[in-house]
Amino acid sequence: MKIAQNKVVEFCYELEVDGQVVDHTVKERPLDYIHGTGSLLPKLEEHIEGMEAGDKFDVTLSPADGYGEVDPQRVIDLPKAAFEVNGEIREDLLVPGNTIPMMNSMGGVIPGVVLEVTEDSVKMDLNHRMAGKTLHFTGEIISVREATEKELTEGLHGEYVHSCGCGGCHGNDGGCGDCGGGDCSDGNCGCGCH
Repeated sequence: MKIAQNKVVEFCYELEVDGQVVDHTVKERPLDYIHGTGSLLPKLEEHIEGMEAGDKFDVTLSPADGYGEVDPQRVIDLPKAAFEVNGEIREDLLVPGNTIPMMNSMGGVIPGVVLEVTEDSVKMDLNHRMAGKTLHFTGEIISVREATEKELTEGLHGEYVHSCGCGGCHGNDGGCGDCGGGDCSDGNCGCGCH
């Protein structure tokens, strides 16, 4: 069976960025998704469409086809008071390099990286961690099958029935899109990452 709209696909992959493997799955725990539902980066999904179980792929995506270029407008200064919990500022979180889940205006979760901390403010980078990066995916299609009506209605893992702002993401590191899936930055992920 070939990969096409509404087919459930399982595949294993390795993602290399700047010469380093930054994410991968194995045959025993492949990534699975429903093809054509926006679960993968569009150009990755386009590349594997028509493949069958056993087919291997090797695709390089430019930043424009991946997570976009780094947007300087997504580097923001926030008052330190924004990191107050129960009346106290969480200084332990405010360390350059730390990733802190931030909430956007639509209630969606966006991972933000602390860049700089001053006496009164915190500079945060809300760009996707893969923004501006060239993504090199290699992998193999493990299986392809028809999606059930329940899967088409509720999502492969129930992600369409969750009411959280992130659409039920459950990425490898708790974030979205690190497995070739969507991006939560707009608060409407629905990515179904594993």
